[in-house]
Amino acid sequence: MTRIVIDTGPVVALLNRRDRHHAWVRDVLDTVEPPIFTCEAVVSEACFLLGRLTGGRDAVLELLSEGVLKVDFRMLSEIDALRGLMRKFANVPMSLADACLLRMTELDLQSVLVTLDSDFRVYRRNRRQIIPTIMPSRAGR
Repeated sequence: MTRIVIDTGPVVALLNRRDRHHAWVRDVLDTVEPPIFTCEAVVSEACFLLGRLTGGRDAVLELLSEGVLKVDFRMLSEIDALRGLMRKFANVPMSLADACLLRMTELDLQSVLVTLDSDFRVYRRNRRQIIPTIMPSRAGR
């Protein structure tokens, strides 16, 4: 069974109707059964980026409390792998959130990542494997 993992950009776009990717994210997520998996670093980034949007941070936390988003990644148990990924992709550079998401896809090879970040076209899981992604055709950083 495919496990959907979500990055910061789509979470922000989902909750901000003015975001240029809002409709695209809604269309994609309308085809997905919750929960949608993510990591604490993504939750932190989304709360920060939505801090100026009225109710933005609360909306992120509401997605968690309603079970739409689920955090089941344990960063502490994966710290060595995360360090290795961040070193390997230091030239990109790789954020902690990106490292966590990439590691999540390594731990569950059935995972597909919903992202707006074209860096995931550069990153590789398990050294050489392309990360299965769902992203708009003209994704950026």
